[in-house]
Amino acid sequence: MTQTALVVGASGIVGSATTQLLLANGWQVAALSRHPSQAAGVIPVAADLQDPDSVKQALEGIKPTHVFITTWSRQATEAENIKVNAAMVRNVLDALSPGKSVKHVALVTGLKHYLGPFEAYGKGTLPQTPFREEQGRLDIENFYYAQEDEVFAAAERDGFTWSVHRPHTVTGVAVGNAMNMATTLAVYASVCKATGRPFVFPGSRVQWDSLTDMTDARQLAKQQLWAATTPAAANQAFNVTNGDVFRWKWMWTRIADYFGLHPAAYPPSVSPLETQMADDQAAWTDIVREHGLKEADINRLISPWHTDADLGRPIEVITDMSKSRALGFKEFQASDQAFFDVFDELRKQRLIP
Repeated sequence: MTQTALVVGASGIVGSATTQLLLANGWQVAALSRHPSQAAGVIPVAADLQDPDSVKQALEGIKPTHVFITTWSRQATEAENIKVNAAMVRNVLDALSPGKSVKHVALVTGLKHYLGPFEAYGKGTLPQTPFREEQGRLDIENFYYAQEDEVFAAAERDGFTWSVHRPHTVTGVAVGNAMNMATTLAVYASVCKATGRPFVFPGSRVQWDSLTDMTDARQLAKQQLWAATTPAAANQAFNVTNGDVFRWKWMWTRIADYFGLHPAAYPPSVSPLETQMADDQAAWTDIVREHGLKEADINRLISPWHTDADLGRPIEVITDMSKSRALGFKEFQASDQAFFDVFDELRKQRLIP
């Protein structure tokens, strides 16, 4: 029987990778976003996830066997994050409930499960690394927990299985995405090369020196598909990374080499991208004009605040993947190649020079 999927947040980094993987494996896919793109083999579904009536109308007649929730909406405070993002999950699952078609729901969250929300990021008492799934929730408000609780409640009501996926920083391609380190660094490197500015690492000394890991969107998509189709993985949460570790002092050199830059030494003080790139629109406009690029608005490509949050952490961040490995998930992706693949695709789409 053909499996049918609803990908929520299909235009984002994770949603687009998930959609592509499902299509490649012969699934029928409905792709839900506020402004869905027209893609071969995909049923576009346009809806405002914060409006239950909009979601209900958009999903009328759509009966997926599997739902992949890959989106969130950043708000000014964590209380508002909880209110909005929990409602988005609830609106989708409530709209699908009458059809009784759903067998499994996969929810993508992340390492803020262990680190806390942005307004309390890396502060207070934190779990020891590597982060493991059996570590309990922090005693702090967190919209990831609220999203999980919506999935758990709907699963109990409607009888489907679930999986939760916790990636580290995700690399992939999606214009206008709120969390996009690879594209942000590609634009930053391009500006440095064009203007002669030093290619300065923007994060903390701890991140520069310590071990860390990352998650390719394709790796995350593979784990979601594996969990959705592996009975032993039902009703469990999984960390997901590429499977390797690195230090940023090494990765910074790898990225610099790709763009033909000399990596600067670690600076005397932290140099966040929000400060370094605050006035880069003019330089980017010149680059776009010179190279005939497609996206003139630098803010649709970069997310300095998010890259600064990840690279500015005061603690080592390593993620344990033993749980899914023991159950049979064996996929691997080299993290430097994951960056290069994004850069290659950005060049192919004429988004960077």
